[in-house]
Amino acid sequence: MIDNNKIVEILRGIQDPNSGNDLISMRLIDKLKVRDNSVSFSVNTSGMADAVKFQLHEAIAHKIKEEYPNANVDIHFTTEAGKVKPLAQVKNIIAVASGKGGVGKSTVSTNLALGLKALGAKVGLMDADLYGPSIPTMLGIKDQKPKIEQLYGKHRIRPIEKFGIYTISIGNIVEPEQAVVLRGPRLGGIIKQFVNDVTWPELDYLIIDLPPGTGDIQLTLVQTVPITAAVMVTTPQDVAVADAIKAMNMFRLENINVPIIGIVENMSWFIPDDMPEKKYKIFGEGGGKALAKESKSVLLAQLPLVTDIRKAGDQGIPIVLNDDHLAQSYYIQMAQKTAQQLAVRNEMLAPTQIVGVNVQAKG
Repeated sequence: MIDNNKIVEILRGIQDPNSGNDLISMRLIDKLKVRDNSVSFSVNTSGMADAVKFQLHEAIAHKIKEEYPNANVDIHFTTEAGKVKPLAQVKNIIAVASGKGGVGKSTVSTNLALGLKALGAKVGLMDADLYGPSIPTMLGIKDQKPKIEQLYGKHRIRPIEKFGIYTISIGNIVEPEQAVVLRGPRLGGIIKQFVNDVTWPELDYLIIDLPPGTGDIQLTLVQTVPITAAVMVTTPQDVAVADAIKAMNMFRLENINVPIIGIVENMSWFIPDDMPEKKYKIFGEGGGKALAKESKSVLLAQLPLVTDIRKAGDQGIPIVLNDDHLAQSYYIQMAQKTAQQLAVRNEMLAPTQIVGVNVQAKG
């Protein structure tokens, strides 16, 4: 007699041609029925060429027959496009954004991702800052290249794994001087590749490190994936807050409508190496609280400016991994509060939809 759980296990071992992930995690299997020596189910094959469907049918039947040689296997293909969404294996997609460069957004993104990992979550980090990719430096993977795989005749990119998180960056694919000349349609194409052609595993959180401001990359993302929420990064001074409000307003447009779950105020105070008990508010104060009030969200963290945070990023071992450093607790608390606010958002609000966007945004 055929075991229902064993069939699910077999299907979990078969890759979806569109994403490279397994059929179960992509929620492509429906109406699974097992009775005596027969098994039947439907597979959503939206977006697959006929030749690929044939190969998939053969792969599924072969795997089941290996386990149950005398089984009657009935596989139905459906094409319900509405049931297939990009990154269906990712529970929460968090965009980390800022209004201007130089506020430490990538440092926040990297330490947030690793902080969530430290809390026991499965985490991915997408470096969408195509103009200035810094994630490879911060994770110590500048010299690594992602592996390219063939799946049902299509090329797939395997994300790089480091410190237990999965990441992809243009900085691991082309040289930095090549990245800065990318423009318009090419930017959008790369972002879509990061979404559709990277074999992201099942994740609790995918952190997307956006470029500063608003522009082609931000618009491509909201048109391509359902972003669960955004986190805004600012420094305390008025000019940074003013720019952050401009970037935040894009997410709040009626036809985009991505919830802002919180604000991270970076460089809230400077702590000298030789006087760790001192705090110097060299960029002023109150910017993060003002932005939280403007966005009707919460202040997720106030992070210090410490030399060791910069050194850790340069050395490729982010500060949140250093159990002996006083700054670690700030980032762990930021991750905890982000997870809490995201849980509230998911409880209170409907999932974000992918929408058509007819707006002009300038960085």
